[in-house]
Amino acid sequence: MVNPIEILLVEDSPTDAKLTIRSLEKSNIANRITHLLDGAIALDYLFCEGIYKDRDHATDPRVVLLDIKLPKVNGIEVLRRIRSDPRTESLLVVILTSSEEQSDIARGYKLHANSYIVKPVDFHQFADSIKSLGLYWLILNTPPAGTNSVESTVNDPALVSA
Repeated sequence: MVNPIEILLVEDSPTDAKLTIRSLEKSNIANRITHLLDGAIALDYLFCEGIYKDRDHATDPRVVLLDIKLPKVNGIEVLRRIRSDPRTESLLVVILTSSEEQSDIARGYKLHANSYIVKPVDFHQFADSIKSLGLYWLILNTPPAGTNSVESTVNDPALVSA
């Protein structure tokens, strides 16, 4: 049996989150998507701290879709923390943001983001971009050894906005 793939979506915009989740689900690419609203809770989730202290690292997401402009802790700091910890340093992280600022792009790649994608403004282009992103990172791409997938298909209803 193939384990479901998990995506951790760290996005504070309810509209962008709903569109991203809907696009992935419509494409039948992801079985489980966990949506978190800010960088601080994302760090708690990834490092099994706070309300996630009982979460097992064996259920780490396969890919993180990370916005840069987040409340509490920005996406660049989340990425820095991911890359600085041996437990998460090889986690696939795709920056998915509206920022086209060259300084943000440079910082993302300097911190070893796997990809940097600027969200298209057009609804249909955005949906197509998410479908392509999911197809590549979850179906075509071969992740590094040790990247985990999960067995549960239940989203965390307290944190999912879709």
